[in-house]
Amino acid sequence: MIITKLIIQGFKGFKERFCIEFNESVNIIVGDNEAGKSTILEAINLGLTGMYAGKSVKNNISQYLFNDQLVKEYLTSLTTPIKLPPPELFVELHFKSTPLTAFLEGDGNCLKSSSVGVVFKIKFNEDYKSAYEALIKSGDIRTLPIEYYDIVWKGFNRDALLSRNIPLKSAYIDSSSGRGNNGSDVYISRIIKDLLTDDEVISVSQSHRKMKETFISDPSIETINKKIIGASKITSKNVTISVELSSQKAWESSLITCLDDVPFNFIGKGEQSIVKTNLALSHNKAKESNVILIEEPENNLSHTKLNMLIKTIKDNCAGKQIIITTHSSFVANKLGLTDLIFLSNRITTKLTSLNSGTKEFFEKIAGYDTLRLVLCKKAILVEGDSDELVVQRAYMDANGGRLPVEDGIEVISVGTSFLRFMEIASIIGKPVCVVTDNDGDIAVVNKKYDAYLGANKKANIDISFDPIVDKGTLMVGVKKYNYNTLEPKLLKVNGLAKLNAIFETAYTSDDDLHIHMRTNKTDCALKLFNYKNTAAVSISYPQYILDSIK
Repeated sequence: MIITKLIIQGFKGFKERFCIEFNESVNIIVGDNEAGKSTILEAINLGLTGMYAGKSVKNNISQYLFNDQLVKEYLTSLTTPIKLPPPELFVELHFKSTPLTAFLEGDGNCLKSSSVGVVFKIKFNEDYKSAYEALIKSGDIRTLPIEYYDIVWKGFNRDALLSRNIPLKSAYIDSSSGRGNNGSDVYISRIIKDLLTDDEVISVSQSHRKMKETFISDPSIETINKKIIGASKITSKNVTISVELSSQKAWESSLITCLDDVPFNFIGKGEQSIVKTNLALSHNKAKESNVILIEEPENNLSHTKLNMLIKTIKDNCAGKQIIITTHSSFVANKLGLTDLIFLSNRITTKLTSLNSGTKEFFEKIAGYDTLRLVLCKKAILVEGDSDELVVQRAYMDANGGRLPVEDGIEVISVGTSFLRFMEIASIIGKPVCVVTDNDGDIAVVNKKYDAYLGANKKANIDISFDPIVDKGTLMVGVKKYNYNTLEPKLLKVNGLAKLNAIFETAYTSDDDLHIHMRTNKTDCALKLFNYKNTAAVSISYPQYILDSIK
């Protein structure tokens, strides 16, 4: 049982109708801050459980669940002749049809098409229409009149629902949140329901009852109660202290989870996240299937622990649907970029068409900053650290001292993996410029980037390199020196005297400085980056670098 589609309208940041489709296994949602990633997880959990922030929404309807702009437009309209109706929100979950979900089939959804799923609405209750109209006439409404609202929770077959009627169950895991109420109780409850037999549950309940009876009959408690009875003057009845015995399931809320004898809520949030995830993944009831919602698993975890958690997710995701939000390239790469859903301006883009070799490459070498490319406005791709520093300095000189990142532009060092990054950029339409050396062979460069040059030029991708091949006689050991990388190009446009002044060196020949720059690439780039231009000595840049930052 899986969720195929989520449709939201009027819920938190989603004013207009928004739809996102999911695949059957792992889904990795990425997007900038405020893109709505967390709201998507909250909406799924709300539609399946009726819970928000650990509380039942039925008894905790809040104005802040509604889209703020909708609320403001409604309240403003009440001061005008044309008054808007009270806003409503809905969360709609479409399921894959199975024998266990077939009873939810119908056309009671916003698409008015036959499908399987549930809809959760918070809307104005028409039973209060007269009282509401009287309130409107009083002209004193400054907040959403939520006292006239109610929830409507139905299957697409239009039958009313409760959480227990929905065969799909969700586990919401957020290591960054202090949702302590469900941090222990909900998960110990899940252990009991999923891992214990009925006889074992009865045994736990009986042991818990005996513990309470022992508490009540303890001599020290009896003495205290006699003292309270003697001192109490507020009623003719006896006032005593005891423990709750009325509920058949009272013991569930009394138990806590411990790790090495430390209560669950007192251990680190990262360790809590690992325990919760492992517990959710261990759920194997044949008639139930989980959707596991994980909010930024990278929070509070070391690199090693995060790697272990991701391995656990990958090894145990069979038969589970996992929806993860993240800002971590490592998480996205490791779980597989073809399962990535990029959320931007309420539009989703998937990388399902990504070449399998590219997916595997980033999965095996997960340290590449793929999400820096996905989440930025524009990107300049360079080969190494020295190129990154020089391009950033050139950008600063051309833009009043601003770093590229201050304008939403990432300069990303990608090694020799230009084509893999460009494939991602091509799929999501990200504006990208590649800054590369010609290495003395223009034909090789043209062949490598043939899919992005000439007649194959992509509107969002540019390739920037020096079209001139420079030559010289310098040898480095038994190899000819490469005059067609960044360092010799910088010397070519600046000259020996200027770079000596910048590097605080005193070389007397270009080739001596070539060797120095080749040996000290990053140090020289740092000195260029930090150098303060003067009227006498101002840094110049090769034209292909200047072209890349335009």
